[in-house]
Amino acid sequence: MDRMELKSQIEDARQQLHQIHLQYGSLLHPEVIRQSILLDALLNQYNRIRVEKLIN
Repeated sequence: MDRMELKSQIEDARQQLHQIHLQYGSLLHPEVIRQSILLDALLNQYNRIRVEKLIN
């Protein structure tokens, strides 16, 4: 996956997290936590790609 596609997925995941939070009204709701974990994974993947590019 290229960086632009990953950036787009990150932005979509952020928007979904915001919407889910508004829907359930709690940061502790399981769906909010699930989406937060998904966003974290995407951000970690993006950061790994950035570091690899800096090293190489």
